[in-house]
Amino acid sequence: MRRAFAGFSASRAKSSISRAWSVWNSFFAFCVSEGVVAGNPMSGVVRPRPGDRLPKPLRGEDTAERLLVAVASGARRSRFPWPQRDLAVVAVLLLTGVRSSELLALRVCDVVGADGELRLMVRGGKGDRDRVVPVERPLELVVESYVASRRDRLGVWPLPVESALFVDHRGSGLTRNQLQYLVRQCYRGAGVSDAVERGALVHALRHTFATRLGQAGASAVEVMELLGHRSLAASQGYIRVTGRELREAVGSNPVYGSVRRIVGG
Repeated sequence: MRRAFAGFSASRAKSSISRAWSVWNSFFAFCVSEGVVAGNPMSGVVRPRPGDRLPKPLRGEDTAERLLVAVASGARRSRFPWPQRDLAVVAVLLLTGVRSSELLALRVCDVVGADGELRLMVRGGKGDRDRVVPVERPLELVVESYVASRRDRLGVWPLPVESALFVDHRGSGLTRNQLQYLVRQCYRGAGVSDAVERGALVHALRHTFATRLGQAGASAVEVMELLGHRSLAASQGYIRVTGRELREAVGSNPVYGSVRRIVGG
């Protein structure tokens, strides 16, 4: 098995090798439990450790704000324009940090709480970890505007509590492809496509939410709870990237004093 994995690993990424190791390890664990083999040989095969993955938020300090303003103004071109829905989708992704799968799984009944105390019941995240994400009044108003536009547009009221929260122009729940297309077109309409890291797309909004929390001083534990991470290590990356303490430590370097005198800054 070691020779086989050495050959397999020669031309593949660590993530692919790690997935293959997990599959074979599970297979041999099953064989051991069924008495087919005496032991699991995968314990003798080294599993590569994945490298640290840096967050991929939207680049630029005001990119998120520009995106929201553009979407609200109807900048996204569509055969069936629905700026209230588009704004609600982008705002929920930016202000709650939900994954795309979690957003698509939201139901009308998952928006709970009295005015000013709204919460999203986010279900079925990684590891089936349900969580509650608070919603502040500005986002509450965005969602209310979208729901009112949905009533006027589709003529269904009251909304079935088990129906999808976010729907297409026909009233069917958004699909993954529709969500990706919607977000991509919102970036394009706002002129911020170049601020999106390659391969991020919808996830860039989740990363932006998390890094903004880090910039605001949120702890790794708070980030973990809001993002639905299973481990603290996954959340600490956002704190490392935006840690104010690190910036203050760098700024305390006395050599900066000399550079300031030279440049007059």
